[in-house]
Amino acid sequence: QTLSTLAQADAVRLFTERARAVLPTFALTEDNRDTIARIVRHLDGLPLGIELAAVRLRALSAQQLLDRLDDRFRLLNAGPRAELPRHQTLRALIDWSYALCSDKERLLWERVSAFAGGLDLEAAETICSGRGIDRHDIVHLVIGLVDKSVLIREDHPCGVRYRMLDTLSAYGRERLATSGQQDWLRERHAGYYRDLAARARADLFGPRQVHWLTRLHLEHANLRTALEQSFTGPDGARTGLTMATDLLYHWTTSYYPAEGRRWLQQGLAARDVPDDVRACALWAGGWLAIIQADEPAATAMLHDSRRAGERLHDQHILGYAALFSGMIAMKEGRTADAITLYEQALAQHRASADPAGTALSLIRLTLAYSHAGDTPSAVAAGERCLALCESHHESWHHAYAMTALGIQAWRQGDLRRATDLQRKALTVNRSLGDHLGIGITVEALAWIAATQRRHQRAARLLGILQTVWASIGAPLSGYGHLAAYHDACEQDTRRTLGEDAYNTALRRGARMPLDEALAYVLQEEPPTGRGKGGQRLDRLTRRESEIAQLVARGLTNKEIAACLVISQRTAEGHIEHILAKLGFSSRSQIAVWAGEQARAQDRPAAGE
Repeated sequence: QTLSTLAQADAVRLFTERARAVLPTFALTEDNRDTIARIVRHLDGLPLGIELAAVRLRALSAQQLLDRLDDRFRLLNAGPRAELPRHQTLRALIDWSYALCSDKERLLWERVSAFAGGLDLEAAETICSGRGIDRHDIVHLVIGLVDKSVLIREDHPCGVRYRMLDTLSAYGRERLATSGQQDWLRERHAGYYRDLAARARADLFGPRQVHWLTRLHLEHANLRTALEQSFTGPDGARTGLTMATDLLYHWTTSYYPAEGRRWLQQGLAARDVPDDVRACALWAGGWLAIIQADEPAATAMLHDSRRAGERLHDQHILGYAALFSGMIAMKEGRTADAITLYEQALAQHRASADPAGTALSLIRLTLAYSHAGDTPSAVAAGERCLALCESHHESWHHAYAMTALGIQAWRQGDLRRATDLQRKALTVNRSLGDHLGIGITVEALAWIAATQRRHQRAARLLGILQTVWASIGAPLSGYGHLAAYHDACEQDTRRTLGEDAYNTALRRGARMPLDEALAYVLQEEPPTGRGKGGQRLDRLTRRESEIAQLVARGLTNKEIAACLVISQRTAEGHIEHILAKLGFSSRSQIAVWAGEQARAQDRPAAGE
């Protein structure tokens, strides 16, 4: 954002005018632009806060003012005597807004401040009701707080959500802390999100799968807060471990496998009771370790899980221990052993009536039989999986089954069917934001392109894969036995194009934002958008857009947190969401993108 553009922003213009009233020599310059921008963001653009802050320039430099805004209510506490009392301090202004609310609206304000990353109406009704608020009153109180601009309404794929400005949320948390209801509310919050995780897990293999995975992604910050509370409560290790295990598909279909594994490790370290909770957490942790290419840790956890399953005579546990042990065997080149383990897993999942485990076993059998050259068995397993998923109207496992069958079709030389299956699978994976699934399908499409002698396309797809695998942290994560196909594709493409042309195409693919890259992979029209960020910017909330700009200016997470008066963990969560929404894997990509959006704002549109 240029200096002239920044100077035209309403909040910055107000700050500059008020600063000149007390310090005539004040000017917005290249030297202080970032500091001033942080000040107005720190104050959520609130006019009174900006006016009160600008007055402090009589005695403080802009940087000194910024450094002391962590306690904004204390610093901005002495406005001009001639002003109305409510206009003399930022706290007085919010006190005045608080006073305009009804008693029940004030209670809801305090309780909503405990949420992280916003909430929906169902969460408000369930968590915030009781002790002075009837559940059926919540909707009317929410409408009242939206009308008073205490809550901000936002539209999301799963419905309407609400959030607060950080300044109002900080005020609400202060009130909540003195109300004596903080612990009660925290436990209600944690209980609700534990139940949400359990409901999502129980309803995962069916038509609402996409809804649940999308909703969990939106609720990630609240889920994290609930996990923290769960692990510190009574019987915390068991409670937290259960929730972390219930969220397994959330961890695997997002950017969070490392975080999921940390939660599971925390619970496993704190609780060594050899029951079904621990056994399930062990095989869940084993799967996440496989995704991170940590086979030694995965082997140890799966061994312990299998022993527990044998002791408990639990087919469910034994099925998953065998399934993920088969993945390790495939990575180590023991295909026959893997097939045996997958067949065991299939029988055990059928015995325990687990359709998700059955589907996963059939997908892996398809890949293993294909790798062994047993085409009839590979096709039969894949077709059985498709039929199972279709009977349940399920999407995620269905996409992986198509990927496995597509790889088999490629090996048979049926490139048209292979391409069709991979594109259908990629469309599902893209809708879910599943980077692991995206990576496997793009891999297969790169191999197909090389087989078709379309080496420029293959090289660009290999470049796109660099970004995808970097976001997960391990190439061909959980599919290491396919590495030979990747290497052969890379060598053939490099040899055919020559080093310079290959590297140029590779870099071109690696630099593409993921939404544009996937449009290219699917041979769609690339996403377009102009003005303030186009389609990708529309996906970011106002706060995320602000944070993207701060990342572009080189601020660390700690500095961003200080600038916006939020916790460092909240800042990290916002950045994770930005990466996921934009399909990026690094802060540098956010910085480049944010710079492009700023320049786009300053360019006139064609015909303007």
